Amino acid sequence: PRQILTYLDGVVKVEETELKPRVGFLYPVLTHNISLFINATRERDSGQYMCTVNVVDDATSTGKNVGVINLTVLVPPAAPACRLHGHPAVGANVTLSCASAKGKPSPTYRWQRTAPTPQFFFPPVQGKV
Repeated sequence: PRQILTYLDGVVKVEETELKPRVGFLYPVLTHNISLFINATRERDSGQYMCTVNVVDDATSTGKNVGVINLTVLVPPAAPACRLHGHPAVGANVTLSCASAKGKPSPTYRWQRTAPTPQFFFPPVQGKV
């Protein structure tokens, strides 16, 4: 675990991590609500965060002074890249593929068939137009 934020002897200290410009205490520490904020979350901010509270000269709280929270930063799926593999002719085999480069949780896909686009064919015209 990496320490990211501390309050000791009335001083707030933010450690030199990539979170430094984006993290802090939500309320003044003396309110006893030690909520932490993380601005502009990124996927790599996901993980387990532990809050440890130590009271000077208090040996009775051993093992009871740690709170744990799991943070999962959700990432919208990237626009899918879709491709047609094969030659689309009667009797041929084709493969339709669709994939998103990123997304958390992993995107799920559903294929649907829609009505084909109407195509109009005009017979060739003979004679003068």
